[in-house]
Amino acid sequence: MLRQSDHFDRYRAALAAIRERGLAYPCFCTRADIRREIEAAGGAPHGPPDPMGGVLYPGTCRGLPVAETDARIERGEPHAWRLDTAAAAGRFGALIWRDEAAGDVTADPAVFGDVVLARKDVPTSYHLAVTVDDAWQGVTLIVRGADLFAATHVHRLLQAILGLPAPRYLHHPLLLDEHGRRFAKRDRSLTIRSLREKGLSPAEVVEMAEGWQQG
Repeated sequence: MLRQSDHFDRYRAALAAIRERGLAYPCFCTRADIRREIEAAGGAPHGPPDPMGGVLYPGTCRGLPVAETDARIERGEPHAWRLDTAAAAGRFGALIWRDEAAGDVTADPAVFGDVVLARKDVPTSYHLAVTVDDAWQGVTLIVRGADLFAATHVHRLLQAILGLPAPRYLHHPLLLDEHGRRFAKRDRSLTIRSLREKGLSPAEVVEMAEGWQQG
């Protein structure tokens, strides 16, 4: 079983490669800073949340002078490394990824903005880790929930930057409870094990799941 904490060097190397291509920059904003800037601009936080949470980043630190960012990093200021999505997309052009249900999809990484690739205290993010891990393990078909469909736009761009193969994907519908919320371990949602322990047969569990499935 792969433990991401055992592979930090691999993520650091991937981040270094992206930085060497001039496609990542340090960001010193907190989530509160980002929210305040959006509100000051007369808008409301918008855009799809990434799997790590948060709102669409407005690019506050993208244009900071290198001398300033170097000095702030040297002082030990907390920071994250963000992907310069527009620059990367412009360099690699139109990218396609294949979903077994949706067919060929043209990547639109801008939907997530300049995503976080790593933080000062954690050398990777969800986006960077899964992209590197899938390639390192030789995964050719990724099956995951429809809630991660949009994230694949970002992952396809990272694959292009890092010279990694593009696997096929299948994003399946989610199972939702009677309130329209997805089942999640963090919410202590109903589990197949608990249903079986209540005496339901496999066929009855499947029938219930079909009723929960998101359309």
